[in-house]
Amino acid sequence: MKILVTGGAGYIGSATAEALLNAGHAVTVYDSLVTGHRQAVPTGAHFIQANLEDSHALAETLTLERYDAVMHFAAFIEAGESMKEPARFFRNNFTNSLNLIEMAVKTGVQRFVFSSTAAVYQSSESPLNEDSPLGPTNVYGETKLMTEQALRWFHQIHGMHYAVLRYFNACGALPGRGEAHQPESHLIPRVLQIAQGQAKEASIFGTDYPTPDGTCIRDYIHIGDLVSAHLLALDALKEQDKLIYNVGSGSGYSVREVIDTARKITGKPIPVVEFPRRDGDSARLVASPEKIKKELGWAPQHSSLDDILSSAWDWHTSHPKGYE
Repeated sequence: MKILVTGGAGYIGSATAEALLNAGHAVTVYDSLVTGHRQAVPTGAHFIQANLEDSHALAETLTLERYDAVMHFAAFIEAGESMKEPARFFRNNFTNSLNLIEMAVKTGVQRFVFSSTAAVYQSSESPLNEDSPLGPTNVYGETKLMTEQALRWFHQIHGMHYAVLRYFNACGALPGRGEAHQPESHLIPRVLQIAQGQAKEASIFGTDYPTPDGTCIRDYIHIGDLVSAHLLALDALKEQDKLIYNVGSGSGYSVREVIDTARKITGKPIPVVEFPRRDGDSARLVASPEKIKKELGWAPQHSSLDDILSSAWDWHTSHPKGYE
């Protein structure tokens, strides 16, 4: 198939683009490089540097080639920042996604795979399944939910086949591929930067949550497992017209547990500073991935926090400046 991968110079998008190429697909990466890295675009992919808000570039891209599918990863991802700059997130994450969906329909794209998030859900003491109550606690999650709703209506009105993957905290690394955000605010790469001496201390936002150690609990999903879920969903859209799956390990780890595991893996002290709760954070978000396991035969291969952190530590020590 010919596949357009938006955000294909980013962490998850580039890894998925590489897997698509390895599976024999023709891949075009469309990325503004605002947060992505040109060096992350896999060899063999055609690259277009453009923003999704550039309607001319987008229309030209989708009309010069006839694509069988779009896989959409392009978005701002910082939940905390979304509570400070909501308009920026609504424009980039929702308006630009709407532009892409509309143009995909106009140019006859049959399949659309959307990179969504667990942030569309309310916090829950129980593992979250696809029918759990929705209720984003931050603008980031709201923009993803709005895009999901747009896809539902475009499917109903125009018949576009789509898959939504609501994944939890993507983490870990593959050979030659890891997290390289600037600035870095995600917990695992942040604590590993501290272990490397590139940052001073880790921040814990909130120590009074109703959890065993008072800090937020999250489900961490290895990037390799996330990539395999995307490829399975893409293939399933040949026979099915709409899919929504949670993609997570089914295990939850607190902020303190992640930091303690990082200390063990790296052998380095990782100082922490505690702050009050941060707007937009949920107490507990852990997946129930039973639906995707049952329907697509997917299963995580790297659910151990030790394995996830070890792979990430290998990436950071071999790429101390990221993709530079």
